[in-house]
Amino acid sequence: MTATEIVTQLARLEGWALRGEGSELSIEKTYPFANYYQTIAFVNAVAFIAHVLDHHPDLSVGFNSCVVRFNTHDVGGVSSTDLEFAARIDAALQ
Repeated sequence: MTATEIVTQLARLEGWALRGEGSELSIEKTYPFANYYQTIAFVNAVAFIAHVLDHHPDLSVGFNSCVVRFNTHDVGGVSSTDLEFAARIDAALQ
């Protein structure tokens, strides 16, 4: 996907941003939580979705936040699967 296509798709997803350039393009979002327990519960939910989709994001876990980053190495950038997974994560939190 091109950066323009990604930005167009990201307009449907709140808080997600495009990072990098070229084959290093990725999308990411920081999810804030009240405490470590909630953060880890979120990480476990993302891990379950990753297992079901057989698609695995990069996670940076802190005490009260988690940064989720997608980049599909097979396509050298962001794929439609990355965007679908991002939407599923947001839906799971609602």
